[in-house]
Amino acid sequence: MFSFDDFLIRAEKQLLREPPQGWNHSDDDMNERARMIPVGMKPKPAAVLIGIVERDEPMVILTRRQDTLAKHAGQIAFPGGRLDAGEGVLAGALREAKEEIGLDHALVRPIGYLDGFLTVTQYVVNPVVALVSPQCVLAAHEGEVAEIFEVPLAFLMDGANCQTHTRAFNGLTRHFYVYPFGERYIWGATAGMIRNLHERLYA
Repeated sequence: MFSFDDFLIRAEKQLLREPPQGWNHSDDDMNERARMIPVGMKPKPAAVLIGIVERDEPMVILTRRQDTLAKHAGQIAFPGGRLDAGEGVLAGALREAKEEIGLDHALVRPIGYLDGFLTVTQYVVNPVVALVSPQCVLAAHEGEVAEIFEVPLAFLMDGANCQTHTRAFNGLTRHFYVYPFGERYIWGATAGMIRNLHERLYA
């Protein structure tokens, strides 16, 4: 049975204390024969916030992107985005969370970092894991976020809920992680980061 107290103990011991240099995971994981990330490219820096709301049942904040966006339309994602020039990972994750979902920085307590994650769009994403006060009041940015919702942390930390699916991309058969949650379909880099959190704490 999932224990939030045990999760916090593991997080204190096993999450990274500082953002890593580079990346250990990518969208090409499980796709050695169907790689899509060019060799030698120079990725752009980005950050996301894995915000865990400290409710009676701890919940993870996720968003669904607007269907009208040019990239990743309709996909489920953590709040986050590209870092501004000279901006640190934590500052960027907090700024993006404020812009996208109206999250007040004062209600966020960072507890560590995950490994860098390289995407097919050539961003290296640094996830910040943080606790969020249940007093938070969130509001979606109309131009970017179609919906804000929460998923139980216990569901995401149960390895049985992580599936591996395949799909054809540009003539290649690609493998990727999926967390089906009701009618929602959490996949791609977001699912990869959730998987990394699970593996860091429970593998």
